[in-house]
Amino acid sequence: MPDDTPLILGKHSFKSRLIVGTGKYPDFDTMERALEASGAEMVTVAVRRIDLSKPAEESILSHIDTKRYTILPNTAGCYTAEDAIRASRLAREAGWSDLVKLEVLGDEKTLLPDPVETLKATEQLVKEGFTVLTYTSDDPIMARRLEQAGATSVMPAGSPIGSGQGVLNPSNMAIILETLSVPVIVDAGVGSASDVAIAFELGAAGVLLNTGIAHARDPVRMAHAMRHAATAGRHSYLAGRIPRRLYANASSPIEGVIAPARPAPTRR
Repeated sequence: MPDDTPLILGKHSFKSRLIVGTGKYPDFDTMERALEASGAEMVTVAVRRIDLSKPAEESILSHIDTKRYTILPNTAGCYTAEDAIRASRLAREAGWSDLVKLEVLGDEKTLLPDPVETLKATEQLVKEGFTVLTYTSDDPIMARRLEQAGATSVMPAGSPIGSGQGVLNPSNMAIILETLSVPVIVDAGVGSASDVAIAFELGAAGVLLNTGIAHARDPVRMAHAMRHAATAGRHSYLAGRIPRRLYANASSPIEGVIAPARPAPTRR
């Protein structure tokens, strides 16, 4: 089977197109085993949930092998552009990465992104030299605006964060994928392996998920499933599916073959 091309995000290159989160696990041991099972090369960590004043050994970062995984700081929990920009700067000053998964939420109930504040933060962080992966809704116009603002990747939500509903609007997702030239990574709402496969079959460059693994009954087994689904979905997309047809299409054509005589109708 031919090798796939790597996922390129700024100066970073990844063989795995699955990105996983580090929150919500029952314990660090389960998290570590799930990360390994997922095959991911990049993991996301919420900046606001890390006390940078504490010793490194007391932090979640002590449970992540930074020689194996690239840290993707995220601004989860930020509700203004100002807060998200501040969190991004803190992560970079702490030596985590030039990467940032930008989230600027609109409210606590839906956790939907605030489009105005998200665009403002994207523009500023790009000016400051960050490699910005921007979380957004599945609005094709907003996705295009974020690309124009300089986002390295646009990350439309398949469905609300943690909902497990999968890709609710594949039509909008298809428009985004057709319109944008930067990598489109489906983020949020993935609940099962089939959701991951669907996202990749639509043509997504990557999928980011957390709750779907961390809150599964068996997170490590689910991480294995997500890994295989990502591979299957990506290869399915690259292979090119057959067109959908209303009627049957014989898998063994009979053109050029002498058809057997039909039996005479029975007289009643």
